[in-house]
Amino acid sequence: MPVQTIPARIRWAVDFIDVHPNDHILEIGCGPGAGAELICSRLETGKLFAIDRSESGVDRTKRRCARFVQAGRLTVRQIDLATLRVPVKRLNKVFAFNVNLFWVREAADEVALLYERLLPGGTVSIFYESTRRDEVPLMVENTSKALIGAGFRVSVVDQKQPAVIGIIGRK
Repeated sequence: MPVQTIPARIRWAVDFIDVHPNDHILEIGCGPGAGAELICSRLETGKLFAIDRSESGVDRTKRRCARFVQAGRLTVRQIDLATLRVPVKRLNKVFAFNVNLFWVREAADEVALLYERLLPGGTVSIFYESTRRDEVPLMVENTSKALIGAGFRVSVVDQKQPAVIGIIGRK
């Protein structure tokens, strides 16, 4: 299998969330598996639960990260966030990159579900590639509004190189 690179924007975002070896993390929208690969490489006793609505995204992540699935560090499921069932208060972190759900429509139910399942002090880190600077204010406004509405304290990180905007919700 050819070596697959991890884009700088994904590296930066995963570095930002500061994965600890025992973290329990939910990745929303795992796509091709670059984030999952990097997160799982930093876990020891922790686990990543990666979801995507796309069957091809799930398949790509499973193939790319087969060693982590076999080691029990990664579970990948084709499911929509709205129907996700995770044991309450088990997650330390939630990670999403370029998941439009949080800024293109009302996501109050999904964000409330995340709030309910995060441990105290846990974080939801939602990142967008911000190459379309004209969309950034709407991304920040809508995502922040959803997080604040669920009870999160919100901060925004605007990284110029690579061009990434992060909206971070802390419980």
